Amino acid sequence: MMRIAPTLLVLAASLLSAPVAMALNEYGIEGMGVVSSRADEGRATISADGQRIVFARRGEAGWGLWQARVVDGRWQQAQALPLAVSAEVRDPYFSRDGHWLLFAAGREGRSGLYRAAIAADGSVGAPQALAGDGGRHEERGPALSADGRQLLFARQQGRGAGWDLFVASLDAQGVRGPATALQALNSPADETDGDWLGSAGAVAFSRGSGDTAQVWTSGCAWTGAALQPIGLSFNQASGWTGAPVVDNAKPGEMMVASNAAKSPRAGGVDVYRLAVPKVAAVPGCMQ
Repeated sequence: MMRIAPTLLVLAASLLSAPVAMALNEYGIEGMGVVSSRADEGRATISADGQRIVFARRGEAGWGLWQARVVDGRWQQAQALPLAVSAEVRDPYFSRDGHWLLFAAGREGRSGLYRAAIAADGSVGAPQALAGDGGRHEERGPALSADGRQLLFARQQGRGAGWDLFVASLDAQGVRGPATALQALNSPADETDGDWLGSAGAVAFSRGSGDTAQVWTSGCAWTGAALQPIGLSFNQASGWTGAPVVDNAKPGEMMVASNAAKSPRAGGVDVYRLAVPKVAAVPGCMQ
């Protein structure tokens, strides 16, 4: 991965001043000038072999996906990732086995979930819609469990309504089962961009409203055990930090997007790397 000078990797507010987060290490901005640029970046995901990063970037035409490859330990210049969908594309997510790239595509109020197969050379195949309720609700932020059978995603309950987290079964053909709301995690705020932490049902997700958000974790998606915001120095209620995604190549690390980190900072919303927060497993959680 690209790394900048060690002095810049230390964020202005250190963990020593955050008593609830002594086990959480903040590594700093990801790919200064390549991944994190003067534009706004959103959710980022890394392939299972660690050689590619795909992330959302907002340009003049709206959100699209970009990809960079690693050479000699550094991210090379990012390129737009073409996908056969005629709409904005965001919320990329590599499956743990590296076989699929999931994402959300659509216009405001009409976003749906898709997946595309990843070939041996890293090329991305034709998108396949992960059809759910026939498009009656906007959906975003797909994430797959380690075995590929549980699809975690966010659904807007109606135009202008809030976002909640749902889970549904997914078979090898991409057929999705009925969705179940994760009531123990959902609140009057918006819950989006969830990811599984390991294989026992623990999750990390975004919770917020409007221009503010924080990353929260729970030891069990279905019961909401140990539900709390992570102790990241810039994971504050006054800023926007979200889109947590575990690094497939380094499962002890994850990325978030934030506009709240004071230093280092490349633009408005950038991608940051940190250690996955320690979340106690709940026996019998995974359904």
